[in-house]
Formats: sequence, structure tokens, C-alpha cells
Amino acid sequence: MAQIPPDVVSLADYARHAALILPEDRRAYIDGAAADGLTQQANASAWQAIRLSGRVLRDMRGASTALELLGLRLAHPLILAPVAFHALAHPDGEHATALGAAAAEAVMTVSTEAGLSLEEIASRAQGPLWFQLYMQPRRADTLQLMRRAEAAGYRALVVTLDAPVNGFRNAEVRAGFRLPEGLRAVNLDGMKRAEILAKPGRAVTFLGLLDQAPRWEDLHWLITESRLPVLVKGIMTPEDAVVAAEAGAAGIVVSNHGGRVLDTLPATAEALPRIATALGGRIPVICDGGLRRGTDVLKALALGATAVMIGRPQLHALSLGGAAGVAHMLSILRAELEVAMALTGVAQLSQADAGVLWPRGASQGSDPTF
Repeated sequence: MAQIPPDVVSLADYARHAALILPEDRRAYIDGAAADGLTQQANASAWQAIRLSGRVLRDMRGASTALELLGLRLAHPLILAPVAFHALAHPDGEHATALGAAAAEAVMTVSTEAGLSLEEIASRAQGPLWFQLYMQPRRADTLQLMRRAEAAGYRALVVTLDAPVNGFRNAEVRAGFRLPEGLRAVNLDGMKRAEILAKPGRAVTFLGLLDQAPRWEDLHWLITESRLPVLVKGIMTPEDAVVAAEAGAAGIVVSNHGGRVLDTLPATAEALPRIATALGGRIPVICDGGLRRGTDVLKALALGATAVMIGRPQLHALSLGGAAGVAHMLSILRAELEVAMALTGVAQLSQADAGVLWPRGASQGSDPTF
């Protein structure tokens, strides 16, 4: 079993060590972003710019990070986001991540583009799993993935909508990233790919790819067909959030895909409070994007999130410590969240509201943003 270095005490430490041990091309894939990486940078800096309001002498008896979410009683609001090809970080791939998640009492969201079959991952998992779904060009293929996830015991579907085409991830191209021999999206074996009429000097985007991209009627069909709660991932506007709720979504994930698809989108911390306000508590709201500290998690909850998703850090931790690294990374975040709650007087997650946040711009005399 890999030994986690003693100087690894934060998620930034995991990222630093991962950068030293991962091959350059894999590092470019895992840590890369679309174009100039402005949205990726904004995700992190937006959380850092928000200030907390410390409180003293609050009644913290019975303090807890527990919550109820889509029929699950969870110990904390930390969920592993869907990330493709975990074997890029560790030979045990998704098996190790699932084991680490279970040890830390966290839900893992398995990607459609996992390197192991969704059934194989579920058969060895010791904790609850969600399945992330990309809708396929043929409804029959989408339905097959849904039924497989249901039969394997997954507890929810997370449908990702914000990547009908790939972003221009320049760092990946510069590093010459290719999947290693034997690693592929096995869950898509035998399924029809989008038909594209390639032309020299043209991107595939307007050459037939979007003709087969999903639309709102496809989401409504999927939700109607699903026997599991369906969360919609990739929502960045109040308008889309309301439409998703009206279509029957059981929850939404405020996400800009970690800045990997469209650069110069706003940070998720900017979009979250507007979306939460528009939904008014109708369905749970989960948020991802740049959360690296327990204080970030508390800020997200205060802005209207029910829970958060953690993406890249799971592969950083996996590369360094396997399952133990994933569990340790999550335990760091949970401990940081508990300390932040204690020092802001938040005994239960339901108490995390706008009062936890120092009004933005208050020191300059301007109107608060949150």
C-alpha cells in the first residue's frame, strides 16, 4: 500500500505531489482546461474571494455534517464528481476510488467513460454509487445504460448536458495525450457513435455532430423512463435550472465542467446563488468547480447548495495513495468543514445561509453581493 507523505495535509498538497509523479501527458489531461483556462482559474479564485463571518458563543451541541439527499442518509455533503479513466492515476482505477469513497462515507459518481464496466465497479463497491450518464445518439443505447445502472444497484443518475462537443483543451494537445493501450470507455462498447462528415480545416461541431446532440425533449423522455432519481449536471443559468426542474429533474448540479469545455464561463460560485434563488428550494442543488477547502464547502452551502462535488482532487489523491489517498483527501475536507462550521456557529448544515458570509464589498461601503 502506498504511503502518503507526512507533508500532505491539504488538497493543494495532493495536487503538488501528483504533478511530480504523473507523466506530463496524463497531468495535462487531468489538470487541463479549455483554451486559456480562465474559467478553471475563476472557479478557485471566486471561492477564495468570498469571506466568512466568524461567530462566537453559539450553541454547537449536537453539531453534525449529516444530511438527507435523494433517499440517502449521508454523513457529510461531499460527493465524488464523475471523472473519466481513473486508471490514468492508479492501476486499480475506479475500484480504488470506490473503496476510498466508502471508507470516507462518501457517494461516488461513476462516469460513463470509466475504464471499468459499471457492473464490475458496483460489484466490489462498499458504499452508495451514482451513475453519470451521457445521452447517446440512439435512445436505445441511452436506455440500455440506464437499465444497466438500475440493475447494478446505482442509487441515482447524473445526466451531464454541458458537453455536446469537446472544448479545445490546448494543454492536452501540446502534451500529445492519448489513452494508454487497453484503456477505453468500456461501457460504450458496441454503441453507435455520432456520425460526422469531416472536412479539411473544419472543426466537427457544425458538420453533423450537433444534429444528434440531445435536446430538452430527450431529457424529458429520459426522466420519464428512469426508475432512479435523475440529476441534471452542467446547469449555469437560472433559466435552465427552472426548465430542468419543470422537466422532472430530482436535482441539479451547478457546473461548468471544471472549465474543461467552454472557457470564459463564470465561476460556479457566481452562478450558484442566482440558480438557488430561482429554484427556491424546489429540488436539491449540488455545486462543483474549484472547491479545495472545507471553507469553500461551507460557502457553497451558504450560497444555496445542498451538497458539493469534488472532481480533480480525487485523481490527485488516487495517484499518490490509491484508495487510502482518496479516503484521506475526503477526511481532510470533512475536518476542515467541521472547523469552519464551529467557528461560524453553524451546528447543522441547514443553518448555513447568507448570514454565514461577510457581505461582499461591505468594507468599501458598496452593496453586498450575497
